[in-house]
Amino acid sequence: MRVALFITCVNDTLFPGTGRAVVTLLRRLGCAVEFPQAQTCCGQMHVNTGYRAEGVRLARHFTEVFGDYDAVVAPSGSCAAMVREQYPKLVKAGSPGAAAIERLTPKVYDLSEFLLDVLEVDDVGAYFPHRVTYHPTCHSLRGLHLGDRPARLLGKVRGLDLVPLAGAEECCGFGGTFAVKNPAVSAAMCGDKVRNVLDTGAEVLCAADNSCLMHIGGTLRRQQSGVRVMHLAEILASTEAV
Repeated sequence: MRVALFITCVNDTLFPGTGRAVVTLLRRLGCAVEFPQAQTCCGQMHVNTGYRAEGVRLARHFTEVFGDYDAVVAPSGSCAAMVREQYPKLVKAGSPGAAAIERLTPKVYDLSEFLLDVLEVDDVGAYFPHRVTYHPTCHSLRGLHLGDRPARLLGKVRGLDLVPLAGAEECCGFGGTFAVKNPAVSAAMCGDKVRNVLDTGAEVLCAADNSCLMHIGGTLRRQQSGVRVMHLAEILASTEAV
């Protein structure tokens, strides 16, 4: 299977290790993974702040870059949901690029979807001997409807102790531009999330979106909690004690 990695802006700029973990993991499972150099932002930030024309341009560019692949895997529920949910609404049927978007969007997957639904693998050979709790980010939960997929994958990791997170389905308060426009509300929401994380006694907070982990992790660090944040891909790519 010819697979493309859609790295996303946040990962490419701030968390390149997550992209490397995805490639390591998928190659371990027999996939030929490519990184198209022409990829850019998916346009979520533009559309959410009213720049729809720019979003349409980026949607058409996305299909030009990724259209020939068997699958496109993103380590971000947020950006995968943007492509699958918003692109067909942005580029209406019959307009330029609409047919290409219709063909491509079903082939765009969050990492956990691709592993379980396409490769049909739940045990990826990972080893991570730590106490972990999982935060299901809003787009992965409500946009992609990932359900228990990440938990099923984490449950197969050798040595990992997965503990439930109270209020798991509550937003952490990041929401992209929401955190910029409403900083006080965003910080209060994150404070609630952090209290629940600390109550688990977990060593590591895991999620499928580094944007949310960046937000929660900042508060955890400022409180000197000692709790690390890690993307799901990085845990699944681990094969020895870290």
